[in-house]
Amino acid sequence: MVVQLEPLRQAEIDAIFHALADATRRDIVARVIEREQSVSGLAASYAMSFAAVQKHIAVLERASLVVKSQRGRERIVRAEPAAIARARAVLEHYETLWRHRAAAIDAILAEEPEQQGEEHARHRRHHRS
Repeated sequence: MVVQLEPLRQAEIDAIFHALADATRRDIVARVIEREQSVSGLAASYAMSFAAVQKHIAVLERASLVVKSQRGRERIVRAEPAAIARARAVLEHYETLWRHRAAAIDAILAEEPEQQGEEHARHRRHHRS
């Protein structure tokens, strides 16, 4: 069973999980959750070019995980907790689906020994006659 989400929402979810699929982007999100940081300050933290860090930030911005703003001459990056909350809600939705599925399987497995016992008793009664 495929759970269909609203098309616009599905695209947003895809963007969030695509952005979080990269370790550098997850690290950037973790850093800006702690405190706002400048793009240049973030770039200094990584062994890659400034342009590469800017591209990672752009992916995070498209997913609404971070917001970049101008403060004087600096571009400041801050976390956007609402997008992270939406990602968590999606994961919780799938967790609920799996828990229900596991509970259904457990119920089926619990019924099988009872059914086998009833069949065995019927079989014994039939052969006694």
